[in-house]
Amino acid sequence: MQFSSKEDIDAPVDTVFAALSEFEAFERSAIRRGIEVRRVDEDLNTIRAGMAWDAAFDLRGKRRDLHLKLCDYEAPSNMRFESESFGLIGTLTIDLVALSPKRTRMGMVLHLAPKTLSARLFLQSLKLAKSNLTKRFKQKTADFAKSIETGRPRRL
Repeated sequence: MQFSSKEDIDAPVDTVFAALSEFEAFERSAIRRGIEVRRVDEDLNTIRAGMAWDAAFDLRGKRRDLHLKLCDYEAPSNMRFESESFGLIGTLTIDLVALSPKRTRMGMVLHLAPKTLSARLFLQSLKLAKSNLTKRFKQKTADFAKSIETGRPRRL
């Protein structure tokens, strides 16, 4: 299953990439929502490919564990994250293209694939609500893009 969104942002590509690279702010935002987040890579002070987090949260009445890893980090053009949780593999790719010195196109693609039968059944249930989920994904991306334009980045 795949979700994708493209947004044009009235901000330089470096500004957009910097907002997307504020991982500590994303961590705090997740913690405020009741998600347990812990960074598990070796160098906690450097932003680079190889950064990883473990998270735990409740979903559909069950405790879920998620492992998230930043696989590609090429400033200021792209990031790629891979995650695994309860038999579900996720890949989030974020691409930035400078349209002009003060305008950037941000493309996000989230791909979900099952590894287990229960994950396959979970994805089947999501497919029933795909249009609603796609709309929410695009709206969250648009809200984040708008917040970068106003200079107050919100968390996704």
